[in-house]
Amino acid sequence: MDKSTFEDPKVVISGPMHGSLHHDSAHKHVSGTADYIDDIPEPAGLLHGALGLSDRAHAEILSIDLSAVAAHPGVVWVFTGKNVPGVNDVSSNGSHDEPLLAETLVQFHGQPIFAVIAETRDAARRAARLAKIEYRDLPHWSDIDGALANGSPLVITPMTLHRGEPETEMPNAAMRLKGQMRIGGQEHFYLEGHIAVAIPGEDDEVTVWSSTQHPSEIQHIVGHVLDIPSNAVTVNVRRMGGGFGGKETQGNQFAALAAIAAKKLGRAVKFRPDRDEDMSATGKRHDFLVDYEVGFDAEGRIHAVDATYAARCGFSSDLSGPVTDRALFHADSSYFYPHVHLQSKPLKTHTVSNTAFRGFGGPQGMLGAERVIEEIAYALGQGPA
Repeated sequence: MDKSTFEDPKVVISGPMHGSLHHDSAHKHVSGTADYIDDIPEPAGLLHGALGLSDRAHAEILSIDLSAVAAHPGVVWVFTGKNVPGVNDVSSNGSHDEPLLAETLVQFHGQPIFAVIAETRDAARRAARLAKIEYRDLPHWSDIDGALANGSPLVITPMTLHRGEPETEMPNAAMRLKGQMRIGGQEHFYLEGHIAVAIPGEDDEVTVWSSTQHPSEIQHIVGHVLDIPSNAVTVNVRRMGGGFGGKETQGNQFAALAAIAAKKLGRAVKFRPDRDEDMSATGKRHDFLVDYEVGFDAEGRIHAVDATYAARCGFSSDLSGPVTDRALFHADSSYFYPHVHLQSKPLKTHTVSNTAFRGFGGPQGMLGAERVIEEIAYALGQGPA
């Protein structure tokens, strides 16, 4: 008689404590056999794209002469923002403040102005450097100090967090101190750079391979720039060779450019910017300037805190709203502020628009809190307990 039905089943726990899990691609990563988008066999007739970048931080575009670019051997098409079929905008939050290709105004050094499509990647990149662009330079600032000194606008509505009565309670504290902390930015430096391959299909359809953390956003953005419904756009992600937030919104421009060219020319198009172009045209971690005042007693108990978290956001809003909001959410770290006033200041600068990065504003918020605690300890002559 088969008694297996009545036996207790053996319970197998997936991922037990102190037990390692095997990553399904780990052996490929360490042996160099993992396939990324640039390793996928190329479609017949594949074309390659390159960016034409500005060499001004803030300027009006007076004229653009692309005749030498178009005449370069191997070039198939050169296009600008005027050739975008739909909306010339790739802003992730719908603010329409981030043109795919700048038309009349450049707002950071390295901003894309035009794109070159050629038979080879080398031909496209060489041709992109032949443009003759006339500018009228405008005042610019590239850091937080410059933004504050010039009364820079904010890229998005700031946040204020308030509890208790910090305005009236700060003077009641037994001890007070003021300080300032600078927190630097950071390049993501993913091992696999940005890349997109677009393959035209029937009617409105287009398939995009993208190294992105946000395929649904790629789908919507491509739909907007092509003026087609989102369901006509299929987005595939093979795998990412690192992202860290740098591929949440920043892949939009490469996917959109590839898709426009693919639909226009009826051929597959690949955009794989070189590392220098990738770092010039895509956002980083936000650097912050934290100004704070804290009131506390002789035992180090915090009574009140007033702090402003100013961030260098770049030329557009991108994700700077939620990043600076989250800096405030983490600004008390693991401590309690009975009376507190916190203000974000998402400043516009003439630099590439900063974006998501691991922690998403949280690390900057907590660093400010830890500096406050450290200064209190120094003032009281206290060390770690």
